Amino acid sequence: MEFNLLKNIYIGYLVLIIISFPLRLEALSHNWIAVPNSHYGNQIWDKNSVQRNQDGSIRVLSKFIPKSNNKVTQEILYTMDINCSENSFRDYAVGVKEFNEFKNNNLEWKDPHGDRLILGVINQVCTFNQNNS
Repeated sequence: MEFNLLKNIYIGYLVLIIISFPLRLEALSHNWIAVPNSHYGNQIWDKNSVQRNQDGSIRVLSKFIPKSNNKVTQEILYTMDINCSENSFRDYAVGVKEFNEFKNNNLEWKDPHGDRLILGVINQVCTFNQNNS
């Protein structure tokens, strides 16, 4: 009798904890695609986040993973806009712990200036978008 009562109390608390702290399904919904790495680190973009903006550009979530990860150099999360026809980009927002922590006030389009990681994201996202339009 006592065992069943304790078991029911334990299950009740477990259910209460699960309801109070739901799983973050967002973390499960990413489909990360890697671009060719550079000597600085790796860049990945989320295939499931690709969306077309009103101006025709493409918005995508991207993550930079440095070769060495410590307090100074850590992963950086980007929400990027990509202009495929101009081969340019802008960082709409950045974050360290989650996407869109800090909105970018300077939304001018930028040239990647040969940056292999950014060019890799632009090329792959534009190709993906063209094949899925």
